[in-house]
Amino acid sequence: MEINELPLRQWKGEIHVVRSEKRLNWALGRIGGEKILGFDTETRPVFKKGQLPGPPTLLQLATSTEVFLFQLKLLNLDNGLADLLSRRSVIKSGVSVRDDILGLKKIHKFKAGGFVDLGQVSMELKMQTHGLRNLAANLLGFRISKSAQCSNWAKDQLSPKQVAYAATDAWVSRELHLAFVRLGVLPSQS
Repeated sequence: MEINELPLRQWKGEIHVVRSEKRLNWALGRIGGEKILGFDTETRPVFKKGQLPGPPTLLQLATSTEVFLFQLKLLNLDNGLADLLSRRSVIKSGVSVRDDILGLKKIHKFKAGGFVDLGQVSMELKMQTHGLRNLAANLLGFRISKSAQCSNWAKDQLSPKQVAYAATDAWVSRELHLAFVRLGVLPSQS
Protein backbone atom coordinates (compact mmCIF):
# COMPACT_ATOMS: atom_id res chain seq x y z
CA MET A 1 0.00 0.00 0.00
CA GLU A 2 1.26 3.50 -0.84
CA ILE A 3 1.88 5.93 2.01
CA ASN A 4 -0.60 8.44 0.55
CA GLU A 5 -3.35 5.79 0.75
CA LEU A 6 -2.91 5.42 4.51
CA PRO A 7 -5.11 7.40 6.91
CA LEU A 8 -3.75 10.80 7.95
CA ARG A 9 -3.30 11.15 11.73
CA GLN A 10 -2.15 13.87 14.09
CA TRP A 11 -1.86 14.32 17.85
CA LYS A 12 -5.31 15.01 19.31
CA GLY A 13 -4.43 15.42 22.98
CA GLU A 14 -3.31 18.36 25.10
CA ILE A 15 -0.59 20.61 23.71
CA HIS A 16 1.20 23.16 25.89
CA VAL A 17 3.16 25.97 24.22
CA VAL A 18 5.76 27.01 26.80
CA ARG A 19 6.85 30.65 26.46
CA SER A 20 7.84 31.76 29.99
CA GLU A 21 10.14 30.64 32.81
CA LYS A 22 7.15 30.14 35.12
CA ARG A 23 5.45 27.90 32.56
CA LEU A 24 8.78 26.10 31.96
CA ASN A 25 9.01 25.11 35.62
CA TRP A 26 5.39 23.93 35.53
CA ALA A 27 6.07 21.86 32.38
CA LEU A 28 9.22 20.27 33.79
CA GLY A 29 7.19 19.24 36.84
CA ARG A 30 4.61 17.59 34.58
CA ILE A 31 7.32 15.76 32.61
CA GLY A 32 9.20 14.69 35.76
CA GLY A 33 7.96 11.11 36.12
CA GLU A 34 8.12 10.11 32.47
CA LYS A 35 10.50 7.37 31.34
CA ILE A 36 10.10 7.84 27.55
CA LEU A 37 9.68 11.15 25.76
CA GLY A 38 9.10 11.75 22.09
CA PHE A 39 11.72 14.29 21.03
CA ASP A 40 12.13 16.70 18.13
CA THR A 41 13.24 20.25 17.38
CA GLU A 42 12.33 22.77 14.71
CA THR A 43 14.68 25.31 13.20
CA ARG A 44 13.89 28.32 11.08
CA PRO A 45 14.40 27.14 7.47
CA VAL A 46 17.23 28.51 5.35
CA PHE A 47 16.41 29.51 1.79
CA LYS A 48 19.70 31.10 0.69
CA LYS A 49 22.42 28.93 -0.82
CA GLY A 50 25.42 28.56 1.50
CA GLN A 51 23.61 29.91 4.54
CA LEU A 52 23.84 27.62 7.57
CA PRO A 53 20.80 26.97 9.75
CA GLY A 54 20.69 28.69 13.10
CA PRO A 55 19.97 26.98 16.39
CA PRO A 56 16.58 25.35 16.98
CA THR A 57 13.77 27.71 17.89
CA LEU A 58 11.38 25.03 19.13
CA LEU A 59 11.91 21.92 21.28
CA GLN A 60 9.11 19.35 21.37
CA LEU A 61 8.71 16.72 24.08
CA ALA A 62 5.80 14.24 24.15
CA THR A 63 4.74 12.31 27.23
CA SER A 64 2.16 9.54 27.28
CA THR A 65 -0.66 12.09 27.72
CA GLU A 66 0.48 15.53 26.53
CA VAL A 67 2.94 17.37 24.32
CA PHE A 68 5.09 20.34 25.33
CA LEU A 69 6.41 22.84 22.79
CA PHE A 70 9.21 24.98 24.23
CA GLN A 71 9.81 28.25 22.35
CA LEU A 72 13.56 28.44 22.86
CA LYS A 73 14.06 32.07 21.85
CA LEU A 74 11.95 33.01 24.90
CA LEU A 75 13.46 30.49 27.35
CA ASN A 76 16.85 29.55 28.79
CA LEU A 77 17.96 25.97 28.22
CA ASP A 78 19.94 26.12 31.45
CA ASN A 79 16.77 26.49 33.54
CA GLY A 80 16.06 22.77 33.84
CA LEU A 81 15.78 21.79 30.18
CA ALA A 82 19.50 21.06 29.84
CA ASP A 83 19.30 18.86 32.96
CA LEU A 84 16.41 16.91 31.41
CA LEU A 85 18.30 16.54 28.12
CA SER A 86 21.33 15.23 30.05
CA ARG A 87 19.41 12.74 32.18
CA ARG A 88 20.25 9.20 31.06
CA SER A 89 17.31 7.72 32.99
CA VAL A 90 14.81 9.50 30.72
CA ILE A 91 14.71 8.21 27.14
CA LYS A 92 14.37 10.97 24.53
CA SER A 93 13.46 9.26 21.27
CA GLY A 94 13.33 10.80 17.80
CA VAL A 95 14.70 10.74 14.26
CA SER A 96 18.01 12.43 13.36
CA VAL A 97 18.56 13.38 16.98
CA ARG A 98 22.29 13.96 16.45
CA ASP A 99 21.59 17.10 14.41
CA ASP A 100 18.97 18.25 16.91
CA ILE A 101 21.42 17.81 19.81
CA LEU A 102 24.17 19.69 17.96
CA GLY A 103 21.73 22.52 17.32
CA LEU A 104 20.64 22.66 20.96
CA LYS A 105 24.28 22.75 22.05
CA LYS A 106 24.62 25.99 20.05
CA ILE A 107 22.21 27.52 22.56
CA HIS A 108 23.62 25.98 25.76
CA LYS A 109 26.32 23.38 26.36
CA PHE A 110 25.10 20.16 27.97
CA LYS A 111 26.05 16.50 28.00
CA ALA A 112 23.35 14.65 26.05
CA GLY A 113 22.06 11.53 27.77
CA GLY A 114 19.32 9.00 27.16
CA PHE A 115 18.79 9.75 23.46
CA VAL A 116 17.64 7.09 20.99
CA ASP A 117 17.80 7.82 17.26
CA LEU A 118 15.02 5.83 15.63
CA GLY A 119 16.45 6.47 12.17
CA GLN A 120 19.69 4.84 13.30
CA VAL A 121 17.73 1.92 14.77
CA SER A 122 15.93 1.42 11.45
CA MET A 123 19.26 1.55 9.56
CA GLU A 124 20.76 -1.09 11.85
CA LEU A 125 17.70 -3.26 11.14
CA LYS A 126 18.32 -2.71 7.41
CA MET A 127 14.86 -1.21 6.96
CA GLN A 128 14.41 0.57 3.64
CA THR A 129 13.16 3.79 5.22
CA HIS A 130 14.58 5.85 8.07
CA GLY A 131 12.55 9.09 8.19
CA LEU A 132 9.71 9.87 10.59
CA ARG A 133 6.96 9.90 7.94
CA ASN A 134 8.01 6.57 6.40
CA LEU A 135 8.59 4.88 9.75
CA ALA A 136 5.12 6.00 10.88
CA ALA A 137 3.62 4.46 7.74
CA ASN A 138 5.56 1.20 8.06
CA LEU A 139 5.32 0.64 11.82
CA LEU A 140 2.16 2.50 12.88
CA GLY A 141 0.02 2.16 9.75
CA PHE A 142 -0.76 5.83 9.21
CA ARG A 143 0.75 8.89 7.58
CA ILE A 144 1.56 12.27 9.00
CA SER A 145 1.51 15.64 7.29
CA LYS A 146 4.80 17.40 6.65
CA SER A 147 3.16 20.52 5.20
CA ALA A 148 4.28 22.90 8.00
CA GLN A 149 7.88 21.63 7.99
CA CYS A 150 9.40 24.65 6.20
CA SER A 151 7.40 27.32 8.01
CA ASN A 152 8.89 30.09 10.16
CA TRP A 153 9.48 28.45 13.54
CA ALA A 154 10.99 31.65 14.96
CA LYS A 155 7.64 33.49 14.98
CA ASP A 156 6.48 34.79 18.35
CA GLN A 157 3.05 33.21 17.88
CA LEU A 158 2.97 29.80 16.22
CA SER A 159 -0.02 29.10 14.00
CA PRO A 160 -2.45 26.30 14.92
CA LYS A 161 -1.09 24.34 11.94
CA GLN A 162 2.49 24.70 13.25
CA VAL A 163 1.45 23.68 16.78
CA ALA A 164 -0.35 20.56 15.49
CA TYR A 165 2.57 19.63 13.22
CA ALA A 166 5.20 20.03 15.97
CA ALA A 167 3.13 18.11 18.52
CA THR A 168 2.48 15.32 16.04
CA ASP A 169 6.18 14.85 15.28
CA ALA A 170 7.01 14.45 18.98
CA TRP A 171 4.04 12.14 19.59
CA VAL A 172 4.93 9.94 16.60
CA SER A 173 8.54 9.72 17.80
CA ARG A 174 7.31 8.34 21.13
CA GLU A 175 4.88 5.93 19.43
CA LEU A 176 7.63 4.65 17.13
CA HIS A 177 9.89 4.03 20.12
CA LEU A 178 7.13 1.96 21.73
CA ALA A 179 6.60 0.07 18.44
CA PHE A 180 10.30 -0.86 18.40
CA VAL A 181 9.97 -2.00 22.03
CA ARG A 182 6.99 -4.21 21.09
CA LEU A 183 9.06 -5.70 18.27
CA GLY A 184 11.79 -6.56 20.81
CA VAL A 185 14.31 -4.26 19.11
CA LEU A 186 14.58 -1.74 21.97
CA PRO A 187 14.48 -2.54 25.69
CA SER A 188 11.34 -1.90 27.70
CA GLN A 189 11.52 0.91 30.27
CA SER A 190 8.95 -0.54 32.68
